[in-house]
Amino acid sequence: MPSPTRIVMRTAEPADADGIHALITANLADGHLLPRAIGEVMQHVARFVVAARGRQIVGCAELAPLSPQVAEVRSLTVDASARHHRIGTRLVEELRLRARRDGFDQLCAFTHAPGYFIPMGFSIVPHLWLTEKVYTDCVKCSKFRACGQYAMVLPLETIVDSVEHDTRSLAVHA
Repeated sequence: MPSPTRIVMRTAEPADADGIHALITANLADGHLLPRAIGEVMQHVARFVVAARGRQIVGCAELAPLSPQVAEVRSLTVDASARHHRIGTRLVEELRLRARRDGFDQLCAFTHAPGYFIPMGFSIVPHLWLTEKVYTDCVKCSKFRACGQYAMVLPLETIVDSVEHDTRSLAVHA
C-alpha cells in the first residue's frame, strides 16, 4: 500500500474534473453519495479540495455554499486504496477552515454515517434546521423524504472561540 505521507491537499483545478467525477462515480455503489454529472463537477471544480498522491486524486470534497451563513460538505469520498489514513478527516478539516475564512457561520453535512462526523464536532439536527439545503436540493431529489440521511451541523464560531480561549489559557499558564 502506498505511503499516506505523500498525500497533498489542494484546491481542485479544471484539469481535475474528470478525476473527481471518476472518483465520485466509482464510490456510488457504497450508497453514501449522490451521483454528480461531469458538467456539474466542471462548473464547481474550484469549490473542491482534492487529496492527491502524485497526479492521482485519491479523495475529494466540495465546499458548497447554501446561503451566506451555511456551507455544506458535499461529495466527500476517498478511494478504497487510500482509506484508513484520515484523508476524509483532513478533507473535512480543510473545508472547515475555508468555510470559516469565507465567513460562513455553519458547516453542514448530510450523511448516512453520522458517527464519522461526530468526532469532528458535528451534531445531528432536524433536517428543517437546514432549510437552505431542503429547499435548494432535497425537494428536487428522487430520494426526498426517503433518503435516510442525517442532517449534521458544525457551528464554526464555536471552534474559533474555543481555539482563541485555549490560546489565551496557554499564554496565561506559560
